[in-house]
Amino acid sequence: MLVHLAARVHVMCDTVVAPLVEFRRVNVEGTLNLARQAAVAGVRRFVYLSSIKVNGEFTRLGQTFTADDIPAPQDPYSISKYEAEEGLRQLARETGLEVVIIRSPLVYGPGVKANFLSMMRWLWRGIPLPLGAIHNKRSLVALDNLVDLIVTCLDHPAAANQTFLVSDSEDLSTTELLRRMGDALGKPARLISVPVSWLQVATMLGSSDMAQRLCGSLQVDIAKTRELLGWTPPVRVEEGLRSAADDFLRGLLRPTVRNDEVV
Repeated sequence: MLVHLAARVHVMCDTVVAPLVEFRRVNVEGTLNLARQAAVAGVRRFVYLSSIKVNGEFTRLGQTFTADDIPAPQDPYSISKYEAEEGLRQLARETGLEVVIIRSPLVYGPGVKANFLSMMRWLWRGIPLPLGAIHNKRSLVALDNLVDLIVTCLDHPAAANQTFLVSDSEDLSTTELLRRMGDALGKPARLISVPVSWLQVATMLGSSDMAQRLCGSLQVDIAKTRELLGWTPPVRVEEGLRSAADDFLRGLLRPTVRNDEVV
């Protein structure tokens, strides 16, 4: 068995001349090279962590992505992940290597980075946020739930050559996520109810991607994962958020080293 998680991921300020070329070099060529070597070495199953972005960037509220939707990747990262999926499927047909693809939404938990970490910092500092009236829905997955599904896919007979979606099975609005993350941190969220239309205009002046992440919906349907594998997320959202919060709080107590000094 082999689990492949490594990838070139979202680069917010990419400085390379041709981002898609670089994403393909790592995420497509690197993945397929590893899979070919695995097949030659006699590895029976290759579990590949892909991205829900292969399905698309957003869903309409109340609608969901499914594992069998027609892919609609829209940026260099998601295009490279989809091309890797296609290459793995072809390799499976040629060699008999069993391929399992898992498309994940945002993963949170101990060590989380990027926007989720920024959110925890805002909450910890008590910064008032104009995000108290957002009624979107977004699927997330706690790290423990993702790991549990990966372990299930290692040897489950029904997983061979299938694509699965994963989530916590409870979708949250941006407002709900902030409130519940604040509770986990012991720092109640200070939210101001600003109309979404105002917020969209304000954020789009700086970044349309940020507006979509804050206000848009992205929901996934894990029915296929449940039915074929008999799998349900073992960790509730509250537990996943608490795990992320506890790690964040421990990090506040860790000394940082700068210029050979502890600060």
